[in-house]
Amino acid sequence: MTEFDITQTYLKFLEEDKDMTMPIAAIESLVSMLSIKQPSTSSELISLIQSNIDKLKSSIPNNISLSAGCDLFMRFVLRNTNIYSDWESFSQNLVENGQLFVLRAKESREKSAEFGVSFIKDDDTVLVHSYSRVVYNLLVKAKKEKLIRFKVLVTESRPTGSGYYMAEKLRQADIPVDVIVDNAVGYVIHKVDKILVGAEGVAESGGIINHIGSYQIGCLAKVNNKPFYVVTESHKFVRLFPLAPDDLPNKMNHLIAKANEQEETTNDLKSHFVDFTPSSYITALITDLGVLTPSAVSEELIKIWYD
Repeated sequence: MTEFDITQTYLKFLEEDKDMTMPIAAIESLVSMLSIKQPSTSSELISLIQSNIDKLKSSIPNNISLSAGCDLFMRFVLRNTNIYSDWESFSQNLVENGQLFVLRAKESREKSAEFGVSFIKDDDTVLVHSYSRVVYNLLVKAKKEKLIRFKVLVTESRPTGSGYYMAEKLRQADIPVDVIVDNAVGYVIHKVDKILVGAEGVAESGGIINHIGSYQIGCLAKVNNKPFYVVTESHKFVRLFPLAPDDLPNKMNHLIAKANEQEETTNDLKSHFVDFTPSSYITALITDLGVLTPSAVSEELIKIWYD
């Protein structure tokens, strides 16, 4: 079989398209792999996909988000193996259907933004944590379509500093924005009307894995009776059930520990600082499936995996 490096293909997709999410890059990589490898039986196909998924998950330190994409694609393949009566028909349609699957997943960001636009009101002050493509799309859409005035406060989001990038993007869209230090959230929250955050992954419980600091913002929102909304795509729903803010895969905890031992944290390590915000702090999830309560996430995962 032709040589294929799933990890390098995945990283290349992310490098070439800065707006591509990790789950979509993972799915794109698997579809590319199938178009090159062309397995000859269904059992070889499933084995090939699983081995590449395992390799990809093990080679990428922060693999929660891409795991959701990998698992979703595997479920897609398993469902399709039962539709076609012969292997030839199945193999001819798999890559084509896989590409359609990717296209629909990409459209989910826009759908999430559509459902979220109504949450932005005239004269709102919105607090945003870190950079999120789907949150950015929602805010820009609200600005263009509703012709309302609102202001955004963005946390600097240490250690990555991704809040500065978010602020720059919002300014380019002519949206008033101020960057605040992470420790100032408690100081400004009484001025805030609502909080919008993205997610790297949404757990079965409805809690979210996101840029570190999301949990403490969730706590402050709860105490101050401020709505805490998560804007995300359903392809980030992942079969994980963390029980505490630091109850994440061990590899991630090792990265954080390793970073703490260094005088200067590398950019590679910075990208893996995440925490878990339990569902009890989340008002609602704004997704491409609609506006969901956190408890509805497990129902959606059941539909995906067991229907």
